[in-house]
Amino acid sequence: MSRTDLGMPAFPRSARMSTQDTELRANLRHATHTIRDKRAVAVGELSDWPQLRAAGAEVKDHTLRHLDHYLEKLEAAVTAAGGTVHWAADAAEANRIVTELVLATGESEVVKVKSMATQEIGLNEALEEAGIRAYETDLAELIVQLGDDRPSHILVPAIHKNRRQIREIFAEQMGRWGRPAPDGLSDDPADLAEAARLHLREKFLRAKVAVSGANFMVAETGTMVVVESEGNGRMCLTLPETLISVVGIEKTVPTWQDLEIFLQTLPRSSTAERMNPYTSMWTGTSDADGPTAFHLVLLDNGRTDTLADTVGRQALRCIRCSACLNVCPVYERAGGHAYGSVYPGPIGAILTPQLRGTESAVDASLPYASSLCGACYEVCPVAIDIPEVLVHLRERVTEEGSGHGAERAAMKAASWLLDHPAALSVAERAASLTRRVHPRSLPLPGPGRAWSETRDLPRFPAAPFRDWWAKHHGAGDGGRTGATGTDSGAAPDAGPASATDRKDTP
Repeated sequence: MSRTDLGMPAFPRSARMSTQDTELRANLRHATHTIRDKRAVAVGELSDWPQLRAAGAEVKDHTLRHLDHYLEKLEAAVTAAGGTVHWAADAAEANRIVTELVLATGESEVVKVKSMATQEIGLNEALEEAGIRAYETDLAELIVQLGDDRPSHILVPAIHKNRRQIREIFAEQMGRWGRPAPDGLSDDPADLAEAARLHLREKFLRAKVAVSGANFMVAETGTMVVVESEGNGRMCLTLPETLISVVGIEKTVPTWQDLEIFLQTLPRSSTAERMNPYTSMWTGTSDADGPTAFHLVLLDNGRTDTLADTVGRQALRCIRCSACLNVCPVYERAGGHAYGSVYPGPIGAILTPQLRGTESAVDASLPYASSLCGACYEVCPVAIDIPEVLVHLRERVTEEGSGHGAERAAMKAASWLLDHPAALSVAERAASLTRRVHPRSLPLPGPGRAWSETRDLPRFPAAPFRDWWAKHHGAGDGGRTGATGTDSGAAPDAGPASATDRKDTP
């Protein structure tokens, strides 16, 4: 993925630092709550939203099961329409292809449409090494680029910045990248947008090469689809002579009819709009309109490996709406940079470890960057069960040995014990008999101590449940609560700590 994210610390360490930034937390809280409230209203207008959600998931799953077929169909359609298709197995190959294509035009600069795929592979850095300057034209991406920053949100990359901070960035940095900001620039949104428009206009009119991604690729016609809210994408897709699109292979949909579903669910889930202000579609090239050369770079970069995981592959349904980020209590407090990836939030916590693997500290920690509250699943327009995948990836991290040694030993011991009923019965009775000498927290240093800082250890009951059940109901009762119905079935004395002396569990 992006070189700017290499070497990031594990999520807990990054989050510990970012949660201390009160201005960051205020910016995130205001922005995410505003977006989520508007989204709820937009989604509530559709009585068939659950059906659209299920249909989107079904289309995505069908496409992923037959992805080889639809990619070949897509390649044939793009080629027939005058485009050229390139296959990139990883980030290095994709960067090499794009760099060579730009150098072949003789140009030394490109304009870019907002693209997660190009951020994922670190394209801007690769182009810079070859002497090619890439200009971001999305307003939020422009803010991030001018500020020498990193995106922190899928939809709104500069969500961590407020108007005052943006004005300072424009006033101080625009001149280094082109037309300076107007004198006396205020932090009024209209003034900031006008400054960006003037700064970018000269780049649009001068650029001969553009780089884009795509929200969707229609296999039956070879059509690329980009949805946006500002019009900068439309400028990049129509004015330059050469257009290079870098797109993840999972963005394929079979037909135009399938596209209809996502053009309803994506805008409502992302920007809370009934439809995007700009929906640009192009098929190959045309002598009379738009770029005369079109190149499609189909990016794998870990997607095939993800596809092989029957549980984890549902992450590839993602249509990059960012709804899961806006409802996530962890993202709201920690911010996007803590995830160490261009894909932050809940979707990043399941997508990044699958694309990059779990060898690094940050990638191994991401499946744990969640409270498993399930809010992300409830709002996902393609019904990705993010909590299910998180738990699945936690299991993988543990099995691959990336976790703490004590944790792995404890899990192995528990697995053996639960698999041997006689031994479990002896352990339960022993634990009940010694319950009065059990500590309330773990006194040892290390991960056990950290876990119990905010939690009490569970109190064992006076007798194991199986003994209590045999005493009150008899071994041959078959699980009934008493033939006469007079037994209240009261729970055994579990001896819990009272509400006044136990610690709150977050």
